[in-house]
Amino acid sequence: MQERPPGTECLWAPWRMEFIRDVSRQEAAKECFLCRAATTGDPGANLVVKRASLAMVLLNRYPYNNGHLLIAPLRHVAQLEELSHEEMDQIQALLLQSKKLLDCLMAPQGYNVGLNLGRASGAGLEAHLHVHIVPRWVGDANFMTTVGSAKVLPQSLEELWRLLSEAWAQENLPCLPEK
Repeated sequence: MQERPPGTECLWAPWRMEFIRDVSRQEAAKECFLCRAATTGDPGANLVVKRASLAMVLLNRYPYNNGHLLIAPLRHVAQLEELSHEEMDQIQALLLQSKKLLDCLMAPQGYNVGLNLGRASGAGLEAHLHVHIVPRWVGDANFMTTVGSAKVLPQSLEELWRLLSEAWAQENLPCLPEK
């Protein structure tokens, strides 16, 4: 048995292997997971919590934090200037609705919202534009990310998908303004 260097510990994150394999498969097949989510009829399999006529909201399968959502056009476009005004409006509306829903169900203390356009910006998927909305709480970035290169998420994606999908399907949530 090989000895570890003094003062080091192993922190196992076996779920990351799924991410590595998934990225490798997508790159090999040139498959876009957002296009797959936009065209597949099973929202649960693709973690789609809301589908509108031109855009959709889905859970990030490899989240930075609990409740990390992606908002993307249904159409495969890479740049903001490729979006129609209608797509841009719908993405903005879904962003606002997503924030309100997360406010209601998860009560975050803040958010990171943004786009990564191009590989140099950190985009893992350059070819299909998407907006990230990441709920944040004071103290949510603990020692695990700095020492163990691992993130502890308190809720499964399936449980969170059910919660968000069911809530979004309701006409009026008590904490949201009426439509």
